[in-house]
Order: sequence, then C-alpha cells, then structure tokens
Amino acid sequence: MITTLSLRHYHKHLVNQTLVAIIKDLPFDAHSPSPNSDTIPSWTVSTVSEVLRSIPRYFFQSPRSLGRQKPVRRRAPLRQRNLHDEQRKLHDNILVLGPAAHRDPEKVNIGLHKGLEFFNWVETHFGFSHNETTCREMACVLARGNRVKALWDFLKEMSRRESNEPLVTTSTVTCLIKVLGEEGLVNEAVIAFYRMKQYHCKPDVYAYNTLIYALCRVGNFKKAKLLLEQMELPGFRCAPDVFTYTILISSYCRYGMQTGCRKATRRRLWEANHMFRLMIFKGFVPDVVTYNALIDGCCKTYRIARALELFDDMKKRDCVPNRVTYDSFIRYYSAVNEIDRAIEMLRNMQKLNHGVATCSSYTPIIHALCQVGRAIDAWSFLAELVDGGSIPREYTYRLVCDSLCSVGEGRLLGEVHKRIKDGIRNRYTQTMKVKPIMYRRGYPEMEQV
Repeated sequence: MITTLSLRHYHKHLVNQTLVAIIKDLPFDAHSPSPNSDTIPSWTVSTVSEVLRSIPRYFFQSPRSLGRQKPVRRRAPLRQRNLHDEQRKLHDNILVLGPAAHRDPEKVNIGLHKGLEFFNWVETHFGFSHNETTCREMACVLARGNRVKALWDFLKEMSRRESNEPLVTTSTVTCLIKVLGEEGLVNEAVIAFYRMKQYHCKPDVYAYNTLIYALCRVGNFKKAKLLLEQMELPGFRCAPDVFTYTILISSYCRYGMQTGCRKATRRRLWEANHMFRLMIFKGFVPDVVTYNALIDGCCKTYRIARALELFDDMKKRDCVPNRVTYDSFIRYYSAVNEIDRAIEMLRNMQKLNHGVATCSSYTPIIHALCQVGRAIDAWSFLAELVDGGSIPREYTYRLVCDSLCSVGEGRLLGEVHKRIKDGIRNRYTQTMKVKPIMYRRGYPEMEQV
C-alpha cells in the first residue's frame, strides 16, 4: 500500500528523472520505470503536465533571465515580431531584440524535439491517454518555442482525435492566445482566435478579452476597438464586461507613457478617460482595478486634479480604494516635493485600514525627505517600515545612512541597522541560490551595508 506522501515523492522523482533525460538529450527508456509495474503507479496528468511546463523554463529562456523577476513593464512597447526576419538575423549573426533576445537556437530546437518526443513516448510506451490539460501544455511549449506551423498541425491533429472529452477546447485556444501575445506574435494570436471554429470551439468573453489585451500590448488599438464594437452589437453572444473596458483603459495609459512622446501620452490618456466615461454611460460599474489604472495614468502625467476627482468618485460609488490607489498619490506628491501631502495619504490609508503599507509606500517618501535634508524624519519612516516587517532596498538604506552622517546623526544607527543588514543578507542568500553569477562578479553592497 503506497501512502500519499510516498506517492508524491515518487511522482516528483519521476519528473526530475525525465527532466534530466531531456536536458542531457538522453533516451527516455533508460530513465523510466517499467511499464509492466503493477505496484507502483505510472504517469498521471499532473506529472506529464509538470514535465511539459518545465521545458520552456530550461530551454527557451536566455541566460540573462535566470533569477530575474517576472517583468511587469518594458522600457519600450512590445512590437509584433517577424519570425522570418529573426531567422535571417540569426543566420547572419545579428543580435535579435525583443522576447527572443539572447536565446540559444540549438537549445530551443532540443527542447521542442524532446517535448514532442516525450508527448508521444508517454502515450505509446505507457498507454497514457492525453486529455485537454496535457494537450494545452504541449501546445504552449510549441507556442513559446515560436513554432507556429507545428502548432497549427498539432492542434488540427488533436481536434480530430476521438476521445471521451475534446482535446482542444476554448480554454486551450484562449491560453494559446495569451502565450502568443506574450511572445509578441499577436498576428498569430489573431489567427488562433479565428481558427476556433476549425477546432470545433466557440469564443467566449474571456477569449475576446485575452485577444484585446494582446492587441493593446503591441499598440494595435484600432483592431482592439473593432472587437469591442463587435461585442457591443445588440444580441451579440459575447457581450463586454467590466474587465473588457479595464483592459483598454489600462493599456491606453501604459502604452502612452511607454512611447515617451508627450503628444502620444496626452492622446492616449484622453482616450482612456473617454473610454471610462463611455463605460459608465453603457451602465457598467467600474471596480477598483479600473480606477487604479486611470488614477495611476493621471498621476504619472501630472493631472492631479483629474486623479483626485476620480478618487472622490470612488468613494461616492462605495468602491473601497486599496494600497495601489494610495501609492499612486504618494509617488506623485513625493515627486513634486509635496511631502506632507504624501505623508497625509499614507496616514489616511493606515487610519482607514485601506491597505498595508509596504516598501512601495514608504520608499518615495523616504527618498523625498532625504533630498530636502530631513534625514531624521527619513530615518523614522525607515524604522517604521522595518517594524512593519519589510526590508528596504540597499540603495534606500544607504541613502538614509548618508543623510544621517551628513547632519551628524550617525548615532541613531543601532538595532534597526542590524535587522536591516540581516534582512538584506538573507535576500542576497536567497538570490545566490538562483543566480550565483551575481556573486562571481562581486557585489560591493554587502560589505558597505
């Protein structure tokens, strides 16, 4: 009798063995249990999905991306990729920019080949029956590997298979649209959307929202608005929801600021406000995410009057603001040197219990106080941040220490200094486990903290 704990360890060991065979490009038969074993269970949907989900992490990421956080913004807007042009650049040893920058083509080919081999091997060797989950993970591997033709062939083959449940569903194609949009292959995402009928699927509102977001990421707002107008037609099967308008509003604000052009930023922010008013006119009630997106865009473009108007409108509609809402105002008031107003926003958030203040709330205030010479006040906020359970960044802490020493108040450094130093050291230790190359090059911050 195999217990649940031992079964979990066995499946984890099975996944690790298979990943070793994939990474070393070894045959699977030498690294797997016998298919005739009756006492030990073999492959399950979760183990097969875990192996397929791990392939992009080991083969498709560039060495520079190891240990990095998931990007929440880009220096420049994402652009539609041309795979043929990228292949020509790789052949001519020209640097490819974008999501595929610094990728190793040989590793990508090995990952794709071993992924398809594993998908077929586990079915023929063990009699494993693939379902919608495993097919979706395999399709995502092909999409992240930018093999579009192989992806279409795979989906067509899976949709023709006879099984108890369909292998290609609306959620599968929606997930592919999201992955293709993240990879910069938005035209291919549109093709996948319109091929749903070929795979016997019907798009829902989530599929429309995913495609609209992918189009907005590359700045194709014209096509995104056409889809919205199509959804707004009387009697249309997929009517828009609050999330549909929120996607467009947040994308207008973010894309306008990413372009770095004042005229484009002004235009996109006007369109975001127009979309917000249109949303209310259609009878939709904006939620806190919608308000946060528009307030953040107004604050970053120094339209504080409009931001405060939206903030008051939130309260009238009984929409409770959260930490993201207050952080937008705190960053604005700190940037324009109205520090007391920023502190007032922080205290109001804590008083009304609208969120827990973290580094994102305290850091703009601390930097602004150091710039105007209020070192003791900056140290008080830093100590308050540490008492709340957060550890500041190295640059913030060094800035406060330098400000205290410049005014002759270095004596204030005491127990808080030890707690911050230990917290920073623990953070470096955790990072070292993921990306030890940082320590090979040497980081002098640890010795200076």
